[in-house]
Amino acid sequence: MLQDFGSIGLLLAVAVVFPVIALATAYLLRPRKPSAEKCLPYECGVDTVGETWIQFRASYFLYALVFVAFDIETVFLYLWAIKFQQLGTFAFVEMFIFLSILLVGLGYAWKKGALEWK
Repeated sequence: MLQDFGSIGLLLAVAVVFPVIALATAYLLRPRKPSAEKCLPYECGVDTVGETWIQFRASYFLYALVFVAFDIETVFLYLWAIKFQQLGTFAFVEMFIFLSILLVGLGYAWKKGALEWK
């Protein structure tokens, strides 16, 4: 039992230490006195014309949320497919319910127009 918690502790330590090291490295390598040109906003190397602050439509964010939901679904389906033989009928029914809920969500998003670019 202690070995299981040791593995979790090691994973937690790596999950905390790695981002701290990455942020510290970025902090140490940042430019100390950036020039005025470095502080200008630009897009693809070209100076912007007009106001640089724009608002994005909410449909972009809805589209991204739907993508994340179905991306997570593929992870669950992959792991379920690997262990399908050992799981039995109960797991099959549970996956059917899971997919049904996701299809209802997809239908709702489709009906609301979250998947259409206007």
